[in-house]
Amino acid sequence: MFMYRTRCCLAIIFQILFDGPVYAEWVALDDHFQSHPLQTVYIDPDTIHGEGHGVLLSVLIDWKAMQGGRTPTRFYSTTLTKLVDCAERRVQTLTSTDRYGHMGTGEVISDGSHASEGYWRAVEPGTSNEGLWNAACGKK
Repeated sequence: MFMYRTRCCLAIIFQILFDGPVYAEWVALDDHFQSHPLQTVYIDPDTIHGEGHGVLLSVLIDWKAMQGGRTPTRFYSTTLTKLVDCAERRVQTLTSTDRYGHMGTGEVISDGSHASEGYWRAVEPGTSNEGLWNAACGKK
């Protein structure tokens, strides 16, 4: 219960800090970790924070083609807050915000504050999650 509350509080703090236009120094993951041909995944190294096994970081997915099909909720980029478990080699999305413009700019289209709370994804070799794990945990 304590970890759940801690994650919720951290997610809310990140949402408050990153609500509004995103002005970060985004750094693209190595090409080796860009596992989807229609997107480029970036991290903001200044947002990597954590102690022990849990590390928070901000992630940006910039889509090469508009997402959302023909719906009115179409977007070009997604900003996320991720929680990385260094010891267990897994990643969880805490918040997710779709924006109309590229590189985290433009109108907010959807705000899924608790995108996949409680759902962990294993870090698979050659994926963007491995690149995120390396950025968050690799230097420990």
